[in-house]
Amino acid sequence: MLLTWIADVADEPLVLKPTDQRVERETNTWWLGAEDEDLRALSVPEVVAAFERTVEGIRLRVREMGFAGAATFYVWHDEQAGQLRCSTGSVAADKLPFGGAYVPTDDLGAVIEGFLRDRAPGLVAWSDLEAQDGRSEQTAPETEAAPFPVWVRSVGPASH
Repeated sequence: MLLTWIADVADEPLVLKPTDQRVERETNTWWLGAEDEDLRALSVPEVVAAFERTVEGIRLRVREMGFAGAATFYVWHDEQAGQLRCSTGSVAADKLPFGGAYVPTDDLGAVIEGFLRDRAPGLVAWSDLEAQDGRSEQTAPETEAAPFPVWVRSVGPASH
């Protein structure tokens, strides 16, 4: 089922509007989950190949739209939601609209591996909510989350 959903992303509505990135995010962002059967049956190379085919479909659509600016397709594992997420935006890979730190990567396999290994998506143990020194999270000093990997592919006119 996951491979079908990934393929379907290439045919979904696509908006590239640099002046309104909110509309882009709302239209072009997809949340992909997997059933337990998918998690057991799928291999990392199968999922990577599905995303590569989707990128080619989106790249063709961007070309057919006559869009002349930068455009990036990107995939990340949302660990809190237990989902793969993907989007297309009229931005360069280093300007993606995330509120936190991320690291653009060419290694989609590592992103997919983390997702397929995620057996308890969205669940956080109570012990993980405690600071290292035993104080509750409310009294612990704020720390910035570690950057997360985001697989990026250019789909704009400068892409191959």
